[in-house]
Amino acid sequence: MATLSPDEKSTLVMAYTQNMLVRGEVVTKQGVRVSTWLRTQGIPDFIHLFKPTVLHFGSGVVKALTYTEVYIPVSTLIAFHLVPPVDEPLDYAADETNRMMVPVTAVPGTFLFKGYFRISAKSSLSTSIELAHSDWSSIYDVDVTNPSMPQMQPIHLPLILINPKQVSLAIEA
Repeated sequence: MATLSPDEKSTLVMAYTQNMLVRGEVVTKQGVRVSTWLRTQGIPDFIHLFKPTVLHFGSGVVKALTYTEVYIPVSTLIAFHLVPPVDEPLDYAADETNRMMVPVTAVPGTFLFKGYFRISAKSSLSTSIELAHSDWSSIYDVDVTNPSMPQMQPIHLPLILINPKQVSLAIEA
């Protein structure tokens, strides 16, 4: 990895595609909130990760690969989050009125993200996702598991970004 300039920082993140999970370091400017970075207008076309470990799914056997660097097209990303215990302040005020949390399970590929979608109290999840037209949505208080990998310990996150156009959302009874 190149030497960081004084106005840069390195943050450990996880990025998901339909057939990969990548854990690596992303370099951004100091003032960037990495947990919501993909929702900003200044994101690049490729996420450049340093010292990545790539879990590749698809051949029946999950393979772990390591590289010096990897470039992932942002258009292929389905989810993105900071690696615990690193976290940043949440992107909403807890005392905000007229908002509610709806429990959901997002299903990106072989993973399950159980958490909460924050929506208007005067709306429904269906209306919210139809009207949002956003490339990235937040799910809060999330437990990440993978039923195909029972050896994987659940990961608890305060926030994960998902691409709602590539992730199925389920509501449990």
